[in-house]
Amino acid sequence: MRRGQLVVMLKVPRPGRVKTRLGRDIGQVAAAWWFRHQVAGLLRRLRDPRWDIVLAVAPDAEGLAARVWPADLARRAQGRGDLGARMARQLRAAPGPVCLVGGDIPGMTRAHVARAFRALGAADAVLGPAPDGGFWLIGLSPRRAPPPGLFDGARWSTAHALEDTLKSLADRRVALVDTLRDVDTAADLVGWVK
Repeated sequence: MRRGQLVVMLKVPRPGRVKTRLGRDIGQVAAAWWFRHQVAGLLRRLRDPRWDIVLAVAPDAEGLAARVWPADLARRAQGRGDLGARMARQLRAAPGPVCLVGGDIPGMTRAHVARAFRALGAADAVLGPAPDGGFWLIGLSPRRAPPPGLFDGARWSTAHALEDTLKSLADRRVALVDTLRDVDTAADLVGWVK
């Protein structure tokens, strides 16, 4: 199997444009600061010779991303559309096995990512569930092209996002890996902020 590609979906850390639900709880400047530093730590933890890291950044023409996160990591524009369209575009752009994650999962480690890539050895797709009904990771094997309706009808930011995504993968062998939590609100920070 080819070397894996780990795509990290990111927004440039500008107040009022990133982690806005968290920003309603702690302030938009504090939320942008948290995200910037969370992603920096995450990228340090996820570096591994078994996969290449690609940053999928929005907005597309934002030069700030080059100054904020490591310049040696490849970058791709997320492009237009809703979250599902942007994620599907990133999954289709990868030449080999691909896993896609967000930058707001403080508990994610190399071991979690490695388990997801290993699951793609036998499965067509892999999902990492989140306790809120969403997911923190989706991965696809290169054995089959992504389904044309991937993410169609997904109810993002609801307790149905994982269920809806599984429906769009109904004709695939899907493996589920570790359950991890992302950060959407101040309550999600409990246990992560020292």
